Amino acid sequence: MARRTHLLTDAKVRTLKEPGTYPDGEGLKLKISPTGSKSWTWVFTFEGRRREAGFGRYPAVSLKEARAKRVEGERLRDDDIDPIKGAGHTPDSRPATFGEIALDYIADHESGWKNDKHRQQWRNTLQTYGKPIWNMPVDQIGVSEVRNILRPIWHKKPETAKRVRGRMEKVLGAAKALGLRSGPNPASLRDNLDFLLGQQRKQLKRHHAAMPYADVPQFFSDLKRQEGLAARALELLIQTAARTSEVLHARWCEFDLDNRLWTIPAERMKAGKEHRVPLTPQVMALLNVLTENKTFLFPGQAKGKPLSNMAMSMLLRRMEIADATVHGFRSSFRDWCGESTDEPGEIAEMALGHEVGNKVEQAYRRGDALEKRRKLMTMWSDYLSKSER
Repeated sequence: MARRTHLLTDAKVRTLKEPGTYPDGEGLKLKISPTGSKSWTWVFTFEGRRREAGFGRYPAVSLKEARAKRVEGERLRDDDIDPIKGAGHTPDSRPATFGEIALDYIADHESGWKNDKHRQQWRNTLQTYGKPIWNMPVDQIGVSEVRNILRPIWHKKPETAKRVRGRMEKVLGAAKALGLRSGPNPASLRDNLDFLLGQQRKQLKRHHAAMPYADVPQFFSDLKRQEGLAARALELLIQTAARTSEVLHARWCEFDLDNRLWTIPAERMKAGKEHRVPLTPQVMALLNVLTENKTFLFPGQAKGKPLSNMAMSMLLRRMEIADATVHGFRSSFRDWCGESTDEPGEIAEMALGHEVGNKVEQAYRRGDALEKRRKLMTMWSDYLSKSER
């Protein structure tokens, strides 16, 4: 996967004031000291050792010039010439800290992460829980330091602890790959921390409460009498068996009304693949009610933002539905498919946007069974409308 570069902009470099290290990608970083002075450094590996070259102070050296120096340094390194000696840069022999390696790791990998929330969680968990080692030289971090971070949350916040440990393990692994530390990874669990922290109590898997499919038609009839965008959003969610985020972030540009098709882009799908949703006559009628909204089908009060992701849950509460969740309607649909139709299970799974079969089967599958799914979704819409007949 290609690494991200050009993470900074001239405007950002000019306005940044908080002391810290700000990566531009490929090892180039802007450092702001506690006094506010700004300077450029480039972290690279040469002959198996971590090196850091000083590129000068900002604004004497602009962002464009710092990037040019990085490119020249990479050329020298690729020619087996020490970039510091070959280009006359100032060496910075200060040992790399855990925080610096963590920020570099995030900058190099976040383009492959699914969403902004995941990217922010990486930063927040490492900066919050990793604070005791954030400014510590990465080659001085041992098992005791990692254990001291994890011990207070290992049993009280098991899911958080797992994420923190896994992320520390990756950062320290990257440091070893760069030649910045040696020996076993102190954040590894097997034959290491598992001896010290103990086994976590297994968490019961939580399932979203689902309304029995036999009760959905009457609820759907009641829902249609509710006013407001949240009610219309929940209608679309139930009719299409889509997820909350897929519905709330739906834009008109995704809809082909002539061909009765809603194409959800890959970046908004949990599986990371484009998903086509066939639109039934009932859904088309619903969309005709929403045409006055310009960009999002369900715009929120804030300009340029969709309806809140709590809007549909609050609607259920107002309707005094206590034993079902918004996401649970997907389970209601799946139960109906299995018990009330003769359609193959894989068609129902594809309608839900799930990946079906192993990797080989997926590779050989030519289509997405759109017309078979159109038939199934029409049956579902008709079923939902049966209370109105």
